[in-house]
Amino acid sequence: MPQTVAFTKGHGTGNDFVVVADPDGSLELTDDHVAILCDRRFGIGGDGLLRVVRCSAIPEGAEAAADGVEWFMDYRNADGSIAEMCGNGTRVFAKYLADTGFASLEKPLRIGTRAGVKTLTRSALGFEVDLGRWAVDDADVLVRARGLSVSRPGQHADLGNPHVVVALSSLDELEGLDLTVAPILDPAPAAGANVEFVVPEEPLVHDGVGRIRMRVFERGVGETLSCGTGVAAAALAVRHWAGPAAPEHWAVEVPGGHLGVRLVPHADGSHVLLSGPATLVYSGEITLA
Repeated sequence: MPQTVAFTKGHGTGNDFVVVADPDGSLELTDDHVAILCDRRFGIGGDGLLRVVRCSAIPEGAEAAADGVEWFMDYRNADGSIAEMCGNGTRVFAKYLADTGFASLEKPLRIGTRAGVKTLTRSALGFEVDLGRWAVDDADVLVRARGLSVSRPGQHADLGNPHVVVALSSLDELEGLDLTVAPILDPAPAAGANVEFVVPEEPLVHDGVGRIRMRVFERGVGETLSCGTGVAAAALAVRHWAGPAAPEHWAVEVPGGHLGVRLVPHADGSHVLLSGPATLVYSGEITLA
């Protein structure tokens, strides 16, 4: 039977999403449904889908529900595949909850994700999300991409979802990349990875803030105008390369705008926080066969 789905289109620095409210988990959204909704020619269009569901109504939200968290961000890539987390998506998710009255942002808002509970607050740029603990490692990986004459070494970074960060030497190299074709990783991670290409600004640090530019290829999507966890991964990788004197605050320029990254001490170790805008564009209804 056809089902009519109410939706809202939103984005964070051009990383756009179809937001679907399903508080009680009653919708049956297959991988194909998600792919159709996110298709830019035959559907609404988006880099992914954010289903707004109560933690108690989805198996992956059971632990968060037991911790008193009400809402779970069920994030799906544009091809319908499940993803652990989406940094820009958390801000759009929070904006939707606040604007619809599902939740208040007068105090920090906790939401469930497949990468654990994330906490959001309002910030000067719009919203800031605590992405939690992070890790970088120096495992060998080579990255081939169309537009680069030779393979480049990549830096693994874990933000609750997998990333490989590649340093480029110039803006010409960054702009010359053809990311209509997926970069090839050797060895290829079993679960795939988002791949970020970064170029430091000149100078790298200004007024105590590190500055970089970035483009990203997201697994299950393709090139996007922005990737929140990718922005954090890129800043962490460049900080790792720069050494112990590197700053704790970073400004990252992506094709869709500007985002902020900062590191803060926490009881369980260093946390990385991401800040940026979130916009809801329009709402409507669509009928799925």
